[in-house]
Amino acid sequence: MEELSGKVAFITGGASGIGLAMAESFGRQGMSVMLADIEQGPLDDAVERLRDAQIRADGVVTDVASYEAMTGAARRTIARFGKVHVVCNNAGVGAGGAIGTFPQGDWKWVVDVNLMGVVYGTEIFTPLLASHGEGGHFVNTASIAGMISPTGMEPYSATKFAVVAMSEGWAVQLALMNIGVSILCPGFVKTRINESRRNRPAAYGPDSRPTPASDAPPSGVLTGIPAGAVGDRVVEAVKRNELYIFTHPEFKATVEARFQRILAAFDVAEESVALASLPPRAAPGPGLQTPPRP
Repeated sequence: MEELSGKVAFITGGASGIGLAMAESFGRQGMSVMLADIEQGPLDDAVERLRDAQIRADGVVTDVASYEAMTGAARRTIARFGKVHVVCNNAGVGAGGAIGTFPQGDWKWVVDVNLMGVVYGTEIFTPLLASHGEGGHFVNTASIAGMISPTGMEPYSATKFAVVAMSEGWAVQLALMNIGVSILCPGFVKTRINESRRNRPAAYGPDSRPTPASDAPPSGVLTGIPAGAVGDRVVEAVKRNELYIFTHPEFKATVEARFQRILAAFDVAEESVALASLPPRAAPGPGLQTPPRP
């Protein structure tokens, strides 16, 4: 999607942080924007901020963990703007803790928002992006924690690894519909993800860990890069149909070290006595390979 002017973006978690930054960056490209967020007050403020910047914008209160709510948000978007071209499945919560101490209700909350929210956004909006024949693009927010797993952040990382895996597979399917997929994997960004518990629904049971610092991502969030830079980076990537969007090149060595450990394990398998008697097997077909990107 090299030309964004006149097109429409739908962004979850859009009232603040990376979501709002993407909205501003897309708006400067001449796009209309529908913000979806669970908090009414900040959502209203964000829409007003965009309109003050002469960006055509609206908002819809949405719980991404609800299929029904996401379906309603999609209908509102079409009713307001007629079409949608770019969908940013961005809403997420940060949580973690020592093994055996993380409450079951919190596991469900993190999975519902970080994983199922992306599932719902992709499945609900795919037919809408395909219907107008003008092409489309998904930006699914994972994290650098979708490439590496920081100790103590396993619930968060599990969902972010899942977003990476799902998006890699969807990219193959959606390319046939002229729909691109990008996986946003930022490092530390100045957002409010360290305050995620402010929006934890009571339906997940009593909150036994009410202090945000008890399950916040590392303190690097507070000194991370500005969200605006991430929004501009996303615009670059959508125009170039990039599969992976990295915003923190300084993590390259850490990610590379993990990949090297994986490759070394394959070398060990090749020398395995237990596997030596098995007949040779062909390499996997293209269905198990990541699609090439320009």
